Amino acid sequence: MISFKQLPLEAKAAVAAGVVFFSMMISQTFLAEQLEFGTQRWLRRLQMALFVNALMLIGSLYIWRCIVTTFYRLSAAYSYCFLPWKIAVLTFLALAHSSFFTLLFLVAEEPYFFSLASYTCLGAYIILIFFLFTLGSVEQVYKLLVSRGAKTSGINKSSKTVMKPVLVVMVTVALTAVGLLNASQPPAVTSVVIPVHKLPLSMDGLKVVLLSDIHLGPTVGKTKLAMVVQMVKALKPDITVIVGDLSDSEVMAIRPAVEPLSELNSPLGTYFVTGNHEYYTSDVNSWFELLKSFNIHPLHNENVKISSPRSSNDWFCLAGVDDIEAQVMRYSGHGMDLKKALVDCSADHAIVLLAHQPLAAKWALQDRPDINLILSGHTHGGQIFPLNAGAYLLNPFFVGLYKVGQSTFVYVSPGTMYYGIPMRLGSRAEITEIILHSP
Repeated sequence: MISFKQLPLEAKAAVAAGVVFFSMMISQTFLAEQLEFGTQRWLRRLQMALFVNALMLIGSLYIWRCIVTTFYRLSAAYSYCFLPWKIAVLTFLALAHSSFFTLLFLVAEEPYFFSLASYTCLGAYIILIFFLFTLGSVEQVYKLLVSRGAKTSGINKSSKTVMKPVLVVMVTVALTAVGLLNASQPPAVTSVVIPVHKLPLSMDGLKVVLLSDIHLGPTVGKTKLAMVVQMVKALKPDITVIVGDLSDSEVMAIRPAVEPLSELNSPLGTYFVTGNHEYYTSDVNSWFELLKSFNIHPLHNENVKISSPRSSNDWFCLAGVDDIEAQVMRYSGHGMDLKKALVDCSADHAIVLLAHQPLAAKWALQDRPDINLILSGHTHGGQIFPLNAGAYLLNPFFVGLYKVGQSTFVYVSPGTMYYGIPMRLGSRAEITEIILHSP
């Protein structure tokens, strides 16, 4: 029988990930009621960071073998640059692995340089491992398909061995630079007209500004939020809605960074629903209290009647549901409850629902097909290549406007900022200006 010591490093990392994941399940199932709230929050984040790092270790070993060990095996002609290269790769991997720990120790009003550097390396890590794996797979397929005719000389073999990792690293650096540049730009303002069945004529042209996935935390701070708020104010919306993932940190750690939100003053109100990351902070109730102090109304499985400025008899129902992750995490007093959220919202009036995840939008329409419009976020449009494909496949609605049935629409925001990694590749941050139209 093979002992643990005899396992390859990749297998040991996988075992470690399994052990951490098992400890997460144990603590969530059996220890949740025995630990005080602050300890639960800290333990959950630590376990998540350890779990992700154990999985990343498998990828890091693969990267090391592809772009470090390869050089070590070459002739002495390349030995003069091996040590600096080895140090550079080791530093890069260490920074990438440290990114998730910044949520525990490095969150403030403005991002720390170390947090920005570590999450940038994490983004480059994802791109690098994708291209290394893809190129390696293509190479293996090529070897199987081509005939074993003339033998390649040793010099040509060495040259090809060097060029593969060098090419992948160059592409990774270039895409990382493009991603950083894209993410550093202000979010695009996208204007879309959406017909809302049963919307009163007196409310035709009502302007709703949609924000989503701001992710205040290690790499998004007060300066970026203030910029977003000023852009929203310039649009002069009637209503502003924030559909989750406002923050990745608890209120106490990031309170000063949130202050610009107090400047939002839409005449018909500013509303908020939770995203999955609010529940990862384990501080949802504190966030509710803070937002209320800014005159931002959390819709905690509830609704409000939005009345026309022209006639109090004309109104539509604006409802919001808790994120579905609350039930997975067994967050007390929270969880998607559509029936409660839509109480007194009859089919005689238009219904607009705020639900963070597109999957929640799908479930809502299955239960209440009379909902006229659902506003969601969560997907980030994949945020960076190659994650775009995964986000597309995992969500029933990906990005933009979808028509469901005869008179229902779903709009999914690609996010107003970004999560952690300060990069955008194949996606663009967005502030959405929605004009409601009475058909």
